[in-house]
Amino acid sequence: MRPEALAPALAGICESLGLAVDAATQQKLLAYLALLQRWNTTYNLTAVREPAEMLTQHLADCLAVVGPLRRELGAGTPRRILDVGSGGGLPGVVLAVLEPEWAVTCVDAVGKKAAFIRQAAVELGLRNLSAEHARVEALKAPGFDLITSRAFASLPDFVTLTRKLLAPTGVWAAMKGKTPEGELAALPAGIAVFHVEPIAVPGLDAERCIVWMREAKPDAPPGLVHS
Repeated sequence: MRPEALAPALAGICESLGLAVDAATQQKLLAYLALLQRWNTTYNLTAVREPAEMLTQHLADCLAVVGPLRRELGAGTPRRILDVGSGGGLPGVVLAVLEPEWAVTCVDAVGKKAAFIRQAAVELGLRNLSAEHARVEALKAPGFDLITSRAFASLPDFVTLTRKLLAPTGVWAAMKGKTPEGELAALPAGIAVFHVEPIAVPGLDAERCIVWMREAKPDAPPGLVHS
C-alpha cells in the first residue's frame, strides 16, 4: 500500500483525536510517511516496514500527544521544543508539521537519522525543524520550553542527560507505554512529576501515557506527586 492511499485513515485518526488538521497538512504528514518508507529501505530507520503499520504505530502514536502538548504550551505560541533520540523524527517532525510556531530541534546520536530529519525538513518545507547529530549530553543550546522523548531511555537517564537544556520554566514530557512505576521511583532528587497522563491511540490496542515532569520548587514537599 502506498502512503497516499492512507489519506482516509489519517483523516479518521485526526478526527477521533479531535485535531482539526486541514487537507494540506494531512498531505504533508503523508509525504513524511512516504519519505520515511523510502529511506527506511536503505537506512533502517524503523523496524516497522508497512505504511499502514507506520500510520498506526508511528503517526497516530505521535498525533495522540499533540492535544496534550498544545494544552501545556499553547497552540500557535512560539516555543522551543527538543526531541531527544528522535530516530526517524518521531515525534519531532509530526510536531513541526502540526505547529509551525514551535521551533523543533531533533537530536540523535546516529548520523543517518539526523540526516534524514534534515532531508524531511527540506522536502516538507519545515523551516521550524532542525536536526543535531550529537549525544544529547554534549548538546549546547539555549533552554527549551519542552523536552520530549519517545522510547529514548529510562526516566532517570532522560532527565539527567537533558537537565541542563531545560528552560527555568520548562517541562519534560516523556512518551511511555504503561506507567513506569519503577522509573518514577528512581527519579533523581529535585524532579517533580506533576501528571502521568493516559493517552488513547486510535487503532492501537496498547497502553500509552505521557509522564510530565518539571524541576521541583524549593518549597515543594518531598516525594513524587503524580496523577
